[in-house]
Amino acid sequence: MKNSLKVENATVRYNNGHTAIYDVTFQLQGGTICALLGVNGSGKSTLFKSIMGLTPLSQGKIELCGLPINQALKRNLVAYVPQSEEVDWQFPVSVYDVVMMGRYGYMNFLRIPSKTDKQKVQQAMERVGIAHLAERQIGELSGGQKKRVFLARALAQQSQIILLDEPFTGVDVETENTIMQLLKQLRAEGHLILVSTHNLNTVPAFCDQTVMINRTVLFYGDIAQTFTPEKLEQVFGGYRYTVALSSKEPSYA
Repeated sequence: MKNSLKVENATVRYNNGHTAIYDVTFQLQGGTICALLGVNGSGKSTLFKSIMGLTPLSQGKIELCGLPINQALKRNLVAYVPQSEEVDWQFPVSVYDVVMMGRYGYMNFLRIPSKTDKQKVQQAMERVGIAHLAERQIGELSGGQKKRVFLARALAQQSQIILLDEPFTGVDVETENTIMQLLKQLRAEGHLILVSTHNLNTVPAFCDQTVMINRTVLFYGDIAQTFTPEKLEQVFGGYRYTVALSSKEPSYA
């Protein structure tokens, strides 16, 4: 199945008995941007790490483009843009080297970049507007610039499926708009994009579908049917999000 993500009864249960996610089931196709929504601790990051093969499932299965996770990873079919707090920004590495990491799956064990690798890295940096930062140390950059670097790494990887964990956190308005426009372009090119975000007012602007979870899937489908005040109130509980499509910030009641 080209450019597809199938999650079936996915459950992650740790040795201490804590269940992070259970019976998570949904399916997405290429040419789609889907928002993954839920409160803090609802299992969004666990789900991402399971899709990437970083956190093993206790039961259930995940298929990427019709393949098991390990085979999909070997074919560079999925790229991951992590949350900022998951990255050691003090590690001495340049922007160019971080973006080049997206090409590791195409290299042999010596990791000597080919002409094609260098071209893809340059193209990726230019596409997100950071080519002029190539020799800068990653720790010297602003929050928005750092996010662009990891987006460029994902582009250099040439993956069909892209996962973004809170891409709008800590970025300026210009970077937020750049990210949204880039994701729309990738959707038009047939990519499947899954985005975890707390910025609800951006969701209708660039997403086609939503998966709303609280350790399991509460709602899933086209945005017109799932992204409603009633469903948002059920998902986020306790208080109600009122999403004003023309305003910059959500209001709370």
